[in-house]
Amino acid sequence: MMSAIKLAIVGVGKIVHDQHLPAIAANADFELVASASRHNTVPGLPGFTSIEAMLAAVPEIDAVSLCMPPQYRYQAAQVALAAGKHVFLEKPPGATLSEVADLEALAAAKGVTLFTSWHSRYAPAVQPAKAYLAAHAPTAMQVSWKEDVRQWHPNQEWIWQAGGLGVFDPGINALSIVTEILPAGIFLNRATLEFPENRDAPIAAELHFQDAAGMPVHAQFDWRQTGPQSWDIVVQTADGELKLSNGGARLWVHGVEQPLEKEAEYPSLYRRFAELVRAGRADVDVAPLLHVADAFMLGQRKVVAAFHD
Repeated sequence: MMSAIKLAIVGVGKIVHDQHLPAIAANADFELVASASRHNTVPGLPGFTSIEAMLAAVPEIDAVSLCMPPQYRYQAAQVALAAGKHVFLEKPPGATLSEVADLEALAAAKGVTLFTSWHSRYAPAVQPAKAYLAAHAPTAMQVSWKEDVRQWHPNQEWIWQAGGLGVFDPGINALSIVTEILPAGIFLNRATLEFPENRDAPIAAELHFQDAAGMPVHAQFDWRQTGPQSWDIVVQTADGELKLSNGGARLWVHGVEQPLEKEAEYPSLYRRFAELVRAGRADVDVAPLLHVADAFMLGQRKVVAAFHD
């Protein structure tokens, strides 16, 4: 029996407590041995305030999961890869595409795994939807990803800062599903990004894409939603409608809800990470981040009223 991969967590925030720690605890491939975070620790484990201090004190670490805000992820990943550690990157994998490209090259040079994780791709409706669209060509797609930032990101100032992505922090989850299920690539042709006058990142975005054959994809992201939250993707085909809702947790084909496996996004991510480490391979996909970068390049900027938590 292979020994467990000694894993450390860097950046101990809400997503770590809600998702990473339960998924790691349930996976025998990993043994969590340390954490590093500016303000928080994982109970029962050695805790450090920097990744450098952690790696120096616990050299037996094999791999690290980097869960800090994207603006700070490159430096930590570079340190870990240079030390020969396998690296799991929370989404988005970096603040820029060039950062991720540099990390991919470093991981290859060091012979270690780099994994750009996209948890929404592991939602239970995604692979059935992908299989359906492979057999039934899509003719149009509508994406509606609307939630209340006050509920999901309370007092998280980093998401409003340059590089924090703003509404694209959840919107990139939609783009990760879209790029997984469509049988052909899509390209942005116009966009509008709404920036609160007191913030450096957008609170809403409207995006128009098409594929090489002209199939349209219209996406609306908004962080001002109150009441029911919506994470929906509706695809038209010549044979009828396909709908994913609840972020890919539910699926309808021709108006009939389909039976799906239980949601297990983060457990699936850690199974994938273990497979990659054991096989000595990398999995670096930046397609969702590429579309976000295109939106900032091509999008029309619209200033809207100030936003306060």
